[in-house]
This record gives sequence, structure tokens and C-alpha cells, in this order.
Amino acid sequence: MAADGRRAIEVVREHAAEWHVDLAKVGIIGFSAGGYVALQTALHHISSDSPAFVAAIYASYMNATDIKVPGDAPPAYFLHASDNPISASSPALYLAWKAANRSAELHSYAGGGPAFGMPARRRPTDHWIERFADWLRYQKLL
Repeated sequence: MAADGRRAIEVVREHAAEWHVDLAKVGIIGFSAGGYVALQTALHHISSDSPAFVAAIYASYMNATDIKVPGDAPPAYFLHASDNPISASSPALYLAWKAANRSAELHSYAGGGPAFGMPARRRPTDHWIERFADWLRYQKLL
């Protein structure tokens, strides 16, 4: 799985000039199972394919308490809705990043359910994308 994420980063970097992408700002974001792929990419990278950031949005992750966050792990953004049991590992992942002295932010919304995505549904998660943009700006990635 990490190989898929690393390859995606590699493809974007190979086309950076053509696509007008800043090489230093290529990160990875994943939702649910894609969040698992994004996290694997961040946890198991080599320097040439390291993402500039990782965002795990209601990521499913098993055994989050056994995570070994490398000393060069990218900044991480974790987001989930508390009423979604699939993403219950977000707090443990956040704590693992912090224990490794790496930059991390956690947003835990009271409601949103599974797969809340981006459409407004009159739930606490309705404006998560704005908070993510705030974080990217703070990290100087946007």
C-alpha cells in the first residue's frame, strides 16, 4: 500500500513543471481506506518520495497504538467524526506523531458519520475543508 502512495507522489513530482506544482509542497491525503494508504506512505517512505504532509480524513487504521513514527515523518492532519467507529484510531495516531516530536493536528467532530466528504449536511463536519486549508497555510504548504 505504501508503494502505491509513493508512486503517486513520484508521478506528481515527475510532472511538476508541466502541472505547475511546487515540488516542496506535494503531500498526500486519503479518506477512509485511502487514509490508510496515505499513512502507510508517510510512515514507510524514503527521502526521495517523502510527502510534504499527510492528511488522514476519517482514516481506517488497525493497531494505531503500535505505530512507529519515523523521525522525519511529515506534518500530519487527522480528522474524524466521533460517531464513526472506523476512524476511532485518529487520536492514537495523533499521539504517536506527537510522541515522535513531529508536527500534528487533530480534529474530532461530534457528528458527521462515516464518509461525510465535502458536501454540507448540517453536521459539525460541514466546514472541515476550511480548517484543513487553515492548517495547510500554517504549515506554509498553501
